[in-house]
Amino acid sequence: MSEKKPPFYITTTIPYVNAAPHVGHALEFVQADVLARFKRLAGYEVFFNFGTDEHGQKIWEKAQAEGKDTQDYVDFYADKFKELRVTLDLSYDAFIRTTDTKHKAAAQEMWRRCSAAGDIYKKQYQIKYCIGCEMEKTDSELVNGECPLHPGKSLETREEENYFFRLSQYGEKLMKLYSLPDFLTPDSRLNELRSLESGAGMQDFSISRLATKMPWGIAVPDDTEHVMYVWFDALVNYISTLDWPQNEAQFSRFWNGTRDCVQMAGKDQVRQQAAMWQAMLMSAKLPTTGRIFIHGFINSAGQKMSKSIGNVIEPISIVNEYGADALRYYLLRHIHPFEDSDMTIEKFKEAYNADLANGLGNLAARVMTLSEKWLSGVVAPSPARGEGWGDVGVVFPEAYTNALEHFEFNRAIETVWHRIETLDRRIAEEEPFKVVKVDEEKGRKMISNLVSELSTIALLLEPMLPATSYAINSAIKANKKPETLFPRKE
Repeated sequence: MSEKKPPFYITTTIPYVNAAPHVGHALEFVQADVLARFKRLAGYEVFFNFGTDEHGQKIWEKAQAEGKDTQDYVDFYADKFKELRVTLDLSYDAFIRTTDTKHKAAAQEMWRRCSAAGDIYKKQYQIKYCIGCEMEKTDSELVNGECPLHPGKSLETREEENYFFRLSQYGEKLMKLYSLPDFLTPDSRLNELRSLESGAGMQDFSISRLATKMPWGIAVPDDTEHVMYVWFDALVNYISTLDWPQNEAQFSRFWNGTRDCVQMAGKDQVRQQAAMWQAMLMSAKLPTTGRIFIHGFINSAGQKMSKSIGNVIEPISIVNEYGADALRYYLLRHIHPFEDSDMTIEKFKEAYNADLANGLGNLAARVMTLSEKWLSGVVAPSPARGEGWGDVGVVFPEAYTNALEHFEFNRAIETVWHRIETLDRRIAEEEPFKVVKVDEEKGRKMISNLVSELSTIALLLEPMLPATSYAINSAIKANKKPETLFPRKE
């Protein structure tokens, strides 16, 4: 009897709801969705978390500037991100909002536990503050006196009494955590983390704001004059989504400190996710994250995406014209999982026509046209989404599995495209469409083998291009040529 697979937890970061989703958001969400679908097919019990970060100064100021009630403002943008479930064909299990009652209660419980551990204190301080990051900045983090992530935006100098978290007490414990295999991917980000120990990265950080200056936040327990700093509040979403602390059984099952407890984040959040959050967990005597994957940014035409420049790529406009799987394909194969990548609509369209319309779409049509004409009945196993695989789950090829386990999405999908290109060459070289006319039995067998390989390709595509996988499987079951999967775009 096969051993039962362990629970698998995966979470994206939760985006700030001060603007509509862009393609940079879509990258992380699609990557997480691929892993969630892959693990489900492999027989794991999966919890995939998604949601929105809805407190903080940026949001409060934008709502004020637009003359809107702040809750109405965040409700509007939260709905925009919820819509990505359909737009990007996501399969998340929970959508957590930091304005949810259960999240507020969890954030306050985290505060109490960190306070009970002696890791929260008050002090008067002065800082340079970037509103764009909602983070204080040290001189070593600045470039020409500006935040490198928000050039052209003035830093604020703030002086007030705030609560602080004793991050400085956890340097040694964090360094031990960073020495664990696979804790943080890629290694270049791990080196960045280790460098924090000798710099300002392990300094205590502010975790509250005066409610008289910025009221939009979760109240600090037993002190109505302060609200929680947005980063202390937001990070707790990773466990509040599991109904912590009320549902201890669910929390313990998924947030278990093993390599099957995974967080995903962009390269601008290394310190927050791998230092601040891990120290908070240690303080509260909770398991730390098992693995953290850090991805790069998407630029457009060599520049950072910016509304002022006018080069922001919105996922919904691409999906409306090309379909969700076309965008998923491009993000997985043509955006590097670890480094910054460049994307333009021109590059996207070129890849769409070459790899999807002329590649996969054309192949599926050719194979199923032959099958419909020369074969009858169900000619190959074609498991549809959601059908039972038993306790064991699908056994995927080693190279494919290894790539996904190491967050190398481009390498994983390239193993599938190698099969697609190989099958295309087989048809051109062996010419089953000619063979079947002179030796029907031999030709039918050749065609049946083609359909069988197409079915395998569909299965491997299921975590990546779910709608396309389903369409191919449906065509195989019906033994009919599918509707055009990817119409060519001129």
